[in-house]
Amino acid sequence: MTEPFATRIRAVVARHGALCLGIDPHAALLRDWGLTDDAAGVREFGLRSVEAAAGRIGIVKPQIAFFERHGAAGYAVLEEVLAAARAAGLFTIADVKRGDVGSTVDAYGEAWLTPGSPLEADAMTAVAYQGFGSLDGVLARAGTHDKGVFVLAATSNPESAEVQTLRAPDGDTIPRRIVRDATESGGVAGVVVGATADLASVGVDPAVLATVPVLAPGFGAQGAALAGAPATFGVALGAVIPTVSRAILAAGPDGIASAIDATAREVASWPR
Repeated sequence: MTEPFATRIRAVVARHGALCLGIDPHAALLRDWGLTDDAAGVREFGLRSVEAAAGRIGIVKPQIAFFERHGAAGYAVLEEVLAAARAAGLFTIADVKRGDVGSTVDAYGEAWLTPGSPLEADAMTAVAYQGFGSLDGVLARAGTHDKGVFVLAATSNPESAEVQTLRAPDGDTIPRRIVRDATESGGVAGVVVGATADLASVGVDPAVLATVPVLAPGFGAQGAALAGAPATFGVALGAVIPTVSRAILAAGPDGIASAIDATAREVASWPR
């Protein structure tokens, strides 16, 4: 790899569109797919999802929690799914939401962003509750290997407003500061902004948000409609990578490919 993360992800979007498929093997989805709720079922679910995504879209995002709940066997499956996705030419985002300080957070970066690691991904999600600077080691590793870090800024869960709308004496909110710090990362950091977030209420300027990659979960089962994205994100829409998982995965193993195609067409209709 020779291009920095921000350049790489924009190139993927230009070639394959912005849609990101969330690979979330919920117990209910496994059942609906006729699969067992164990590592074997998760493996089949994950690999079928990768197969359906390859050649249709450019980005997948395994939600690590649904693999982790099966222990060591689940992690072995996750390694296989990540490797299969990267071998298929898909840009992989490990949705791990890791955050800590010092050598601990550095070890998270080593696990997910080091070339050749069993868990290697092209990007990971991270939490900067201890301060954006707590991620310096992860960001440095990402920059060295042309990987990326999506830092949580404004999330889709309703209870997040209690914290994310608080304002510092200078008027800044946590989301505004996270977005600002991401813009100063040299193209290594993107942000996570939920599709149900009200940018004005959390203090985020769409014009600033437009300068970094924006991973946007919350479409479909979490309540946001793809048709509403232009109004939600405004001038930042061109930077948005919408994540859709259950709304696509619910189509089942025989319908997932068609569901990906239909959703990708809807995203492609956005004014960019």
